[in-house]
Amino acid sequence: MSRKVSREQYEKTISYRLKSWLEGSRDLYVGNLEMRPQSPRQEDEDTRRQHREDQKKVRARVYDTEHNREVLLFKKVYRIFSLLFCVLLVSMLLIGVADLPPFGEADKPVNNEVSQRYIEKGLQETGAVNIVTGMILDYRAFDTLGESHVLFIATCTVLILLRTDGKEGESGREESNDRAYEPKNDVILQTAARLLVPFIIIFGIYVILCGHLGPGGGFSGGAVIGAGLILYVSAFGFEKAERFFTGATYKWMSFGALACYCLSKTYSFYTGANHIESVIPLGTPGAILSSGLILLLNICVGVVVAGTMYTFYVMFRKGGY
Repeated sequence: MSRKVSREQYEKTISYRLKSWLEGSRDLYVGNLEMRPQSPRQEDEDTRRQHREDQKKVRARVYDTEHNREVLLFKKVYRIFSLLFCVLLVSMLLIGVADLPPFGEADKPVNNEVSQRYIEKGLQETGAVNIVTGMILDYRAFDTLGESHVLFIATCTVLILLRTDGKEGESGREESNDRAYEPKNDVILQTAARLLVPFIIIFGIYVILCGHLGPGGGFSGGAVIGAGLILYVSAFGFEKAERFFTGATYKWMSFGALACYCLSKTYSFYTGANHIESVIPLGTPGAILSSGLILLLNICVGVVVAGTMYTFYVMFRKGGY
């Protein structure tokens, strides 16, 4: 039988040293070689000045921007095309303004049959009591889909520009204590947040769900919910907020909302373009379950807007989740 040895004796054996070296957990040369600290290199002012002058001479000799034919030709062409572009743009704007109808004219484009159709048949065709909601989520739902995608792309851009990928302790910041970004035990702010945040979130949900019945909708309701989330994280910190809302949560919420919006309106676009009767009933105007797909689309837009507002705040405040 083998004899049990202590930890100190085991670490002195050749097998332990070989195992540590193979695993990379220990460098055999550390502590066994004579190492002398290097003194920092110091240059006087004359040496630094000479170094800067040498760099200027090398740059001027290599690039020679003042006598390079290609560079000079590019500068001339660039100035000419810039001038032509400005003249063309100003001319197009002046021509467009000159063709505008006089103010108050009866047959100008704003007084066409489109707005009249929205007002007279909006309730009948969309089932939404709120004409504005029926217009942006039924007649012009494709434009609203583009606006939602713009918000998502803007958030992705902010994530790319402001994201901090450093691990804990590598970025030089005290990541373990995220209260460094928040007020230190602000009792007034935390008490107010405990009282107001639930009501703000509930009111935002109400604005989203009743957007087809009165003033409101996905954009305004999502902004209210986003404000509630921002108040919560400002009062209690990122550690508590990330228990229910993280970067992955926002990505999946936005992806699900946009995908649901696309699939829902694809069905409407297909049936409308082919003059096929939709199987989705409009319901009774004024009821909560009415207006066809508008209620679902309002929820999708509200999810995207709320997540975008909160994510913008987090990225500009902390740089990541």
